[in-house]
Amino acid sequence: MTESAPGGFAKDPAERGRTSIADGVVEKIAGLAAREVAGVHAMGSGSGLSRTFGAVRDRVPGGSKSAVSRGVKAEVGEVQTALDLEIVVVYGVSIRAVARAVRENVISAVERMTGLEVVEVNIAVSDVKLPDEEDDEPESRLQ
Repeated sequence: MTESAPGGFAKDPAERGRTSIADGVVEKIAGLAAREVAGVHAMGSGSGLSRTFGAVRDRVPGGSKSAVSRGVKAEVGEVQTALDLEIVVVYGVSIRAVARAVRENVISAVERMTGLEVVEVNIAVSDVKLPDEEDDEPESRLQ
């Protein structure tokens, strides 16, 4: 039996309902946190052509994932979440150090903003951005 405050309400407001967090919310938080790390060039597939198509798809109304969550997959439970990230790193950086920094930043942001426990962050480095490669992001024709 729970104790009641005057008026018959439970004392703790946290017990008066449920909060659910969608996978997409966690994916956006993780995507933004990963992009904040120096040495991360892009998120998602490493092939330049795939990144180009992804950027074009993001500009089309009704396109699949938003640019923020591209390269991020989250499984969200009631109190825990697990994340898979696919990143492209800048040539010359320590991949191990970038992955560690991404993992730390993502865990910190997701746990702080959602209250979920992050049980794992798996990172797949799918490509390296070379200094002489052009950016694959197509320029918008709109001004």
